[in-house]
Amino acid sequence: MAADDFKQGSRGGGKGPASWTRLAGIGIELAAAVGGFVLVGTWWDRHFGTAPKGSIVGALLGLLGGMYNLIRQSLLATREAAGGSEPSDGDKER
Repeated sequence: MAADDFKQGSRGGGKGPASWTRLAGIGIELAAAVGGFVLVGTWWDRHFGTAPKGSIVGALLGLLGGMYNLIRQSLLATREAAGGSEPSDGDKER
């Protein structure tokens, strides 16, 4: 029965372990974006001697990009869970 649940969830039914693992990955992507940009900012600081400015800018850029991705993926998952894969009027091209 557990194998059937896993197969059903992996087909995009919105239920089961596959959908939860996909949503759990969003948090990991946020942390990776922040961490990656902080590392680039730290390298920038060491290379150009700009003390904490590069790390701060890197953290802000990582948060901005990570939050954008988190919100985008959350809205997509919510739309799929509701059963409406059709874009709303605001999402249609003009």
